[in-house]
Amino acid sequence: MAQRLLSFSSRGNQMLAIPRRYGHFVFGVIQSGLTCAIAAAIASFPFIGAGGFIRNWLLSWLISWMTMLPLVLVAAPAIRSLSIRLTREEPAN
Repeated sequence: MAQRLLSFSSRGNQMLAIPRRYGHFVFGVIQSGLTCAIAAAIASFPFIGAGGFIRNWLLSWLISWMTMLPLVLVAAPAIRSLSIRLTREEPAN
């Protein structure tokens, strides 16, 4: 099983090969992790002078990501459906 999840890139580097059908989950994990990291860093900014920035940022990021990841994964289909309803196809030239 683990061998099936690993593949080699054109450069010969080993990389994770998650099947494309799970791409929306991968997107959700990356998007929520990055968004939570940025928001936690902004919220932790006052701790720079006090010397506890890194600890506070990591703890805040972990708590917010653990909270947001399931919400993002559950809400993603509804958000995608809404975005499709709010937009239209562009006519081909």
